[in-house]
Amino acid sequence: MLEHIKIQNLDDFFIDLDKRSNRGVFFYKINGYNEEIYRFIKKYYNAAKMAGVIIEGKIPNPDKDNLEYYNEIMGTKFQLNVEFIAASLKKWLPRMSAYQNNVVSSAIYETLTVLGRNGKNENMLKNTYIKFMCWLYYKFERILSQLGNNKIPKILYEGIASNYELLLLNVLSGAGCDIVLLQYQTGSNTSVNINTVLPDELTRPDMGNFPEYFSLKWLRDKIQNEIDIERLYGQKPSVLNCTNAWIDGKGLDDFKIATQARGNDPMLFYNCYIRINGAQDKLSYMNELYQFQLGLKNSKRRVVIIDAPLKNPSTDEISQIKRQNYTTKNQMIMDLSGNIKYTANAELQKIMVKSFVDVIIEESGHEGITLNRLANRAVYLLCWLKRYQGELFANWKMPDISCFIYMGGCKNSNEALFIKFLARLPVDVLILNPNLNTKCCLDDTLLYEINYTDTLTVDKYPRENTEIHMGTAAYHAERELDTVMYQDFGIYRNKQYSKAVSVTLRTMYEEIEILWNQELKYRPNFSIVDDIVNLPVICAKVCGVKNSDLRQYWAGIKQLLSKDAFLIDKVPYLITGEPNPIKSYATEFFKNGKVQKNRIKAHKLYQYGVLRNDVQEHILDKLQLLIDQKVIKGTFVNGTEYTVVSTVLNIKKEILRMIQKFDFTKTNPKIIYINTTEKEISLEDSILMAFLNLVGFDVLFFVPTGYQTIEKYFNKEIAEEHQIGDYMYDLRVPDFNSVRQTTRLSWHERLFGR
Repeated sequence: MLEHIKIQNLDDFFIDLDKRSNRGVFFYKINGYNEEIYRFIKKYYNAAKMAGVIIEGKIPNPDKDNLEYYNEIMGTKFQLNVEFIAASLKKWLPRMSAYQNNVVSSAIYETLTVLGRNGKNENMLKNTYIKFMCWLYYKFERILSQLGNNKIPKILYEGIASNYELLLLNVLSGAGCDIVLLQYQTGSNTSVNINTVLPDELTRPDMGNFPEYFSLKWLRDKIQNEIDIERLYGQKPSVLNCTNAWIDGKGLDDFKIATQARGNDPMLFYNCYIRINGAQDKLSYMNELYQFQLGLKNSKRRVVIIDAPLKNPSTDEISQIKRQNYTTKNQMIMDLSGNIKYTANAELQKIMVKSFVDVIIEESGHEGITLNRLANRAVYLLCWLKRYQGELFANWKMPDISCFIYMGGCKNSNEALFIKFLARLPVDVLILNPNLNTKCCLDDTLLYEINYTDTLTVDKYPRENTEIHMGTAAYHAERELDTVMYQDFGIYRNKQYSKAVSVTLRTMYEEIEILWNQELKYRPNFSIVDDIVNLPVICAKVCGVKNSDLRQYWAGIKQLLSKDAFLIDKVPYLITGEPNPIKSYATEFFKNGKVQKNRIKAHKLYQYGVLRNDVQEHILDKLQLLIDQKVIKGTFVNGTEYTVVSTVLNIKKEILRMIQKFDFTKTNPKIIYINTTEKEISLEDSILMAFLNLVGFDVLFFVPTGYQTIEKYFNKEIAEEHQIGDYMYDLRVPDFNSVRQTTRLSWHERLFGR
């Protein structure tokens, strides 16, 4: 029998037999866990899988058929001597060599002899012998033929072995196998009172209990997953990224270092990946950026500068990505990575594939991300790669490093994923976020971050001298006041905000006059969240005439006709069928459920180009919202959405000027629509009123008849209805210049009477 020897470290298990002291074997049980032990078990598992036996659960006892076959071949004789056992093995396991027969028969004999000395009778020894023979034949024959080779067979046993199993393992150990027992719960094998049977116990510093999830099945699944992931990479690149390890942390100066001066390992490319928040010096910031990109271009490096946000992939770009329906993450990654093509340089293509696989696998681990959402993000990444790879990598060769400058910071997870991907390629990635009131959503362990305390609003990167606008000290001081005075104190600069959302107030009728001329910032539910203003607006229909008092009725309307109000007293205001040049192009301006902003702005009939850019965006955003909400009947049913488009893009000049003037924190524009007859407002009027409500107008309908005049074309109630008095018919709208103003009542009098 081979001698059991002690290990010095866990790697001893993998030393060949001829290099071990006394040419011994190892027989150990492991009762505890740490990272070192995990790595050892994983390595030992692979070794046992290749040249050994893995036992999960008990070794099955020989069944009736096994025993009958043994008796048929070997008979019932038994003698406790080496010659008998050796002869029996030669007949039972004829493929064993003379050496293998010798070590196995000697190990069986020694084990049975010790059992006999410990009081086991001949019948018990015979039963044990037969069990050994069956187990060797049915479970371990594969490794018996490996005994005597320099590579030692490995046995990995999961659980607490029974007495007979320990005896068999002792035989196999003595014959020349390494054995490891994994015991997750505290237990011992002392019931077999034979010193040579008990395994050594592995002790290591900082050992704890095995994790509850740990098992050989879990380990096998993990190893298989690692193999599957490794297969995703295909042939890996011969060069890897060394990102930020070489930088001094000096921001722009790190980017200026020549690629040859960054490091000299030919198996690495040296890139930097930095986000700079705020500005070190507001007065020189823009000029410094201009000189920086000028220096990069003068050094013949390829530079791509993007003013955030990244433009979403177009329909055409997405259609060029080959994809299928996927059932697993690995299937999706394997298939989509096939879209990465860079035939000009095979090594760069391998680097791109590796980076793609790395970031998508990391992204898949985020909580709540579905396979479909992950695939969509991967498609966006591939579209952007195709869009920019020509500019970044034309004629690439080691150790070239291009530069990608992203002004404004990542606004969403798609952008962040693309930046992560680029940072693992031969690209320097610089993220500039000078405005501390905005936040870049990118989170990456590779990213180096520099923070300054000064904040600066920058619309675009200064590519040319004419684009550099330098602020004076006084100018920047005023901008600082913006952040102090115009954020939390209810004081706002003119046109400070460019985005807004309307919130229709539910009010009592008497409150309308009170709120009517109030600045929006003083109305209930006004708020600003993430630079988006929530506009509390009025949209109401007033039916009847209070106390049938026409003089008071008309005087009350006149009181609402402020300079910010527009009166419509002829029904309809927009007549169906009137010439509208936009109608012919409505199908071009709205496709696939989206308002085609760029196509609209570029069209010769677009009349809003004279408006401020933010006003144009506000109008087009609310047009999209009006269609999406399906407020108007027939939207996405009979093509009414195209009427919506043509109506909104053909607003009359007097109302358009009100939109241009509108400041979201001050008094909002208003529409007073009076209908004294049985006429219904037109579809176009309905579209216009619903649209102006979304833009931020107060819209007030006066319908003394009480008729349903505004409801016909709406899918839902957009105007709150107030019944204030008796219905009156065939009234004539007066000239409000001649209507006598009545005495203004207090709010208490209006609510409760005199």
